[in-house]
Amino acid sequence: MTEFWESSFIEKQTMWGFEPTDSAIATKDFFLERNVKDILVPGIGYGRNAKVFIESGINVTGIEISQTAIDLARQNGIDISIFHGSVNDMPYDNNLYEGIFCHGLIHLLNHHEREKFIQDCYNQLKPGGYMIFTTVSKKAPMFGKGTLLDKNYYETDYGVKIFFYDAESITQEFETYGLVEFSEIDEPHKDMINKPSINFLMVKCKKEL
Repeated sequence: MTEFWESSFIEKQTMWGFEPTDSAIATKDFFLERNVKDILVPGIGYGRNAKVFIESGINVTGIEISQTAIDLARQNGIDISIFHGSVNDMPYDNNLYEGIFCHGLIHLLNHHEREKFIQDCYNQLKPGGYMIFTTVSKKAPMFGKGTLLDKNYYETDYGVKIFFYDAESITQEFETYGLVEFSEIDEPHKDMINKPSINFLMVKCKKEL
């Protein structure tokens, strides 16, 4: 996975443009309403989603597997703490955060990795804190394409393995971690307006006080 993302960022650089995702904007508003000031962003990439939080006065710490992506973030003014490594190796610090936002990452992990990742994120939440994940839905246009590896789990023609979530799998995987709600959100390709939107699910969890 490291090699895939490193080569992807080397080849495609800022491949998604600089506009934040709609889910990042919605999460920023959600966090501001609840006075969340300190968040962790696993899979921060080159920082296009982090920027919307930073500009709103929220302190952001990132985790990123690709050094090239971290370098791109620095070049584009993202001057925050970013741990270089895989989310599979969390935790990177002993901090507890008021919020966690993770966009488009968890569906790239296998079942064991997803279980550990959700647990690791939950462990780094302060009591009363929120963690918000966005993940590809079974309604996404690429569902069912490629090689079937397991239920709702496919390897694409370009070598990426994707688990497609639905209501059942969200309940199974997040219910014991303070699942509050989940909702559908279609993410447009803001840098390529002619491409169809991708159907995501936004999952919100809250750690008990």
